[in-house]
Amino acid sequence: MIFHGMTVRQKALDLLDSGANGADVARRLNVPRGTVSYWLHMERSKRNTCPGTRTPSCHRCDGVGLAGADYVYLLGLYLGDGHISQPAQHRVSSMMITLDDCWPGIQDEAEAAIHKVFPDNATCRVRKPGCHNIKVYSKHLLCLFPQHGPRRKHEREIALEAWQQELVDANPWPFVRGLVHSDGCRIINWTTRMVGGVRKRYEYPRYWFTNVSDDIRQLYTDTLDKLGIEWTHCTRAGKGYNISVARRASVALMDAHVGPKY
Repeated sequence: MIFHGMTVRQKALDLLDSGANGADVARRLNVPRGTVSYWLHMERSKRNTCPGTRTPSCHRCDGVGLAGADYVYLLGLYLGDGHISQPAQHRVSSMMITLDDCWPGIQDEAEAAIHKVFPDNATCRVRKPGCHNIKVYSKHLLCLFPQHGPRRKHEREIALEAWQQELVDANPWPFVRGLVHSDGCRIINWTTRMVGGVRKRYEYPRYWFTNVSDDIRQLYTDTLDKLGIEWTHCTRAGKGYNISVARRASVALMDAHVGPKY
């Protein structure tokens, strides 16, 4: 075993501080690459500057600012297609937003919103058949999404906390957009009617929102009411899980702020 003196070690650290990479330092000083990495790690530990040691800040815990519009958009996605979990082998919780591959633009928008809400955390995409899970790990997920709990969402109460409701009231359209992007759609509906003795077909756009949770549908319709959007509750196949927006003026507003999936 070869022992390297403190002079060589300090020279290596000085070179690393000047911007040289570990492989170059190892070649220049004729020191194993692993030894250089070990020296760097020990120096960072002494200074408490090891990668990953910095604790990301939190709106709830630390009072830092929160990107309101991005947060409520992400909240809408989470209430529709999101899930928070913490497997036993993981140190922190993870959130997954499952989005269909038919709408790659929404996947991009979801990941961008996560970056804004969790600027200190990396995201990843996990491929599944026909979809991707947009995923982020953070110990502050339960701080920002207190709606998480045991059982499925429609089997437990879903209510916004006061600070969340304030953000939704200040940014209602991103919230509606997130809900529609997860559990809604814009379709072209049609009907027929007799005109001058002739049956004619008429087409018109309509927004659908479908969610099994009574509470989540209520959050959606309460926000629509505040925006002046007319909606109706529809039962299809014997199940009353659907909210329809079909009035021309209301559809025009939805088109201006939500639009079709993409």
